[in-house]
Amino acid sequence: MNRIHSRIRDIPDFPKPGILFKDITPVLSDPLALKEAVALLSAPFVDGGLTAVVGMEARGFIFGALVAQTLGVGFVPLRKPGKLPATVRSIAYDLEYGSATLEVHADALNSDDRVLIVDDLLATGGTAAASCELVEALGARVAALAFMVELKGLGGREKLAPYSIHRLLEY
Repeated sequence: MNRIHSRIRDIPDFPKPGILFKDITPVLSDPLALKEAVALLSAPFVDGGLTAVVGMEARGFIFGALVAQTLGVGFVPLRKPGKLPATVRSIAYDLEYGSATLEVHADALNSDDRVLIVDDLLATGGTAAASCELVEALGARVAALAFMVELKGLGGREKLAPYSIHRLLEY
C-alpha cells in the first residue's frame, strides 16, 4: 500500500481554486503500483458471486476493466452521452463542479446480475450514486462499490449508504 500511496500526488487549485486534486496517474505509470492496486481492489470480491464490473468514464474504465479481468467477469462501461452505439439508458446528476450525464447500453445488465461498481475516487458520491441508480434501472443488483481513494468529509460514503464500500486509501 505504501507504493500506491507514494505515487498519488497532490495538484493544488485543480480543477478550480481551492481544490486539492489527488492525481492517480502516477499509479498508472508504475506497473508494480498498478498491479498492487488492482489486486487490492479485487481481493474482497474473489468468489463473491459477481457477474459484472461497472466502471465510469474515464478512470473507472481503467480500474474497472482490470478488476473485471482479475475477477473473471465482464466489464460494462458507463459513458458520457453520445458515445454508445446501441439503445441506451441515461441518468443526469449533479457534481461538485456542475452537472453530468451517464449512459449505459440498455441490454448491458439484467436482473440476474450482481455488480461491483469501480472508480478511482470517491468524493461527494454524486457519480457513484448515479451509477448505482443506472445499474438498478436495468434490474441488476449493486453488490458493492470499490474505490482506490476516498476523500473523507465530503459526504460520499453517507450518500451511498447502505451500499457496501471498499476503498484502498483515504485522505
